[in-house]
Amino acid sequence: MRNSTPLEGPVLRYAADHSMAPGPVHRWIVAETDRRFPDLVQMQIESHQGPLLAVLVELLAARRVLEVGTFTGLSSLWIAEALPADGRLVCCDVSEDYTSVARQAWERAGVADRIELHLAPALDTLARLDGTFDLAFLDADKENYPRYLPELIRLVRPGGAIVADNTLWYGRVVDDDDRSAETEGIRRFNADAAASPWLDVALLPMADGVSLMYRRSSQRS
Repeated sequence: MRNSTPLEGPVLRYAADHSMAPGPVHRWIVAETDRRFPDLVQMQIESHQGPLLAVLVELLAARRVLEVGTFTGLSSLWIAEALPADGRLVCCDVSEDYTSVARQAWERAGVADRIELHLAPALDTLARLDGTFDLAFLDADKENYPRYLPELIRLVRPGGAIVADNTLWYGRVVDDDDRSAETEGIRRFNADAAASPWLDVALLPMADGVSLMYRRSSQRS
């Protein structure tokens, strides 16, 4: 592509050095995840995604945010710290083990009172939620991404945003030989999001693919 900078190690480090810096609790989460779940560290967001989420919270003046897929809490901490003191983050996950690290981090950072964690299948939790959210972040089981999308469109207010992680799925989305459930789920999600009359979508080729979606107030004709 024209005018593209190769995103290699030194460039990524430069980008991180010129973005919001992680605090001690962010670094603790990374270290604790590496210690307790060394084979799953790839499930965390990349270092430059945290500042993006925080800036989106601020740009939207968000007071109510939804996260689907919390893992050990790195993304939720960035979001919660950017919320006002009376803001609310609703987190959906199924693992007590993973989210025990998140709970400790929220307490350490002094934001636990802003966060409501639901330990249940996310589709069940989403179906029970009402009201509207300013922002939703999706980073959960990839095969269910297409099933999450209509719920997020329902729950996010007009003028709000939906952010989905891993939407390039390590490049597997363009591998015609890959028919795994996870890859097919991401492909279907990307197609459904792009076709939705309720969304304006920018799929950003950063990290493992980040889809930034604007929730329209009226259907696109």
